[in-house]
Amino acid sequence: MILFLIRRLCQAILVMFIISVIGFAIQGGLGDPVQQRLGPAATEAEATTLRHSLGLDDPLWVQYLAFANDALHLDFGHSYFFHEPALSVIARYLPATLELVAASAVLTLLLSVPMGVFCAIRPRSWLSQTLMGLSVIGISVPVFLTAMVLIQVFSIGIQVTLFPADTGWGHWLNQLFSIDGGMPAYGRGNPVHVLGVWYTNFASLQGILYLLLPAFSLALVMLPLFIRLIHAQMLEVLESDYVKYARARGLRPSRIYFLHALKNTLLPVVTLGGVQIGTLVAYTLLTETVFQWPGAGLMFLDAIERADMPLIVAYLMVVGLLFVVINTLVDLLYRLLNPRITLSGRTA
Repeated sequence: MILFLIRRLCQAILVMFIISVIGFAIQGGLGDPVQQRLGPAATEAEATTLRHSLGLDDPLWVQYLAFANDALHLDFGHSYFFHEPALSVIARYLPATLELVAASAVLTLLLSVPMGVFCAIRPRSWLSQTLMGLSVIGISVPVFLTAMVLIQVFSIGIQVTLFPADTGWGHWLNQLFSIDGGMPAYGRGNPVHVLGVWYTNFASLQGILYLLLPAFSLALVMLPLFIRLIHAQMLEVLESDYVKYARARGLRPSRIYFLHALKNTLLPVVTLGGVQIGTLVAYTLLTETVFQWPGAGLMFLDAIERADMPLIVAYLMVVGLLFVVINTLVDLLYRLLNPRITLSGRTA
């Protein structure tokens, strides 16, 4: 365990070093910070003085060392727009994004596991074939299109005319297939203030309603992939010898499916889940834009439009650190799900 943690720490340092180099390169490639701070009306003397005070006339390696030293002290500079430390701005917006990612991950888990298991147990049923067909379509549909469809259906509402409206039964059937909107699809509402510093949507029914559509839209990014993965892995596990032996012993089918088979199915699911959770952070850029969810993704896009370099670099560093932490936790979960798998990747 200790050797594994040391090895992962070294890998994390290498990854964060690469991300810091990328962030430093981006910082120097998005425009002149002197001009952005002083404006076009600044004199040459003022620009020279500020450039010297910022260390921009030093060699690149000296500038990078100064940048890395500040980053180690969690100092990414002050946001040009908010006029406060960039890390403080991200700390204010990041909880909304993490709540969105957490809610979408929970929805994905709650829906994909029973659907994938059912499709493996009853592969020839019409429901299984329908779910597998929809999963193929779901993988191909971009998240922003899914978000707009959800807004149209559940927020704005749809009215359909499938049958002659001049008849009594036609009117009632049309009403049956019509969906009235009403779900909130803009902003975050009024999150509840708990624990002194945390504003959360989980603490009230209204907050959950505001969270539901963007979380479900984001969950549909992972849901088709997880259904197909669980289905494929479950089919393979159900053909294994120990499952056949459990059936021969007369164990209940529910115990075989959800205790013995599902436990061994979850190992590759955890592997994919760790990667996909990191991917969800990237997909929040689109989801938060469509729903105007005030999270770190929307803040990052606004920072790009404003060329707010300290905020952009701080966001990249924080997201990179999240990726490293998530991947490390996934590796630790391997051991819990299957003790035969060592942390070095070998089978005990």
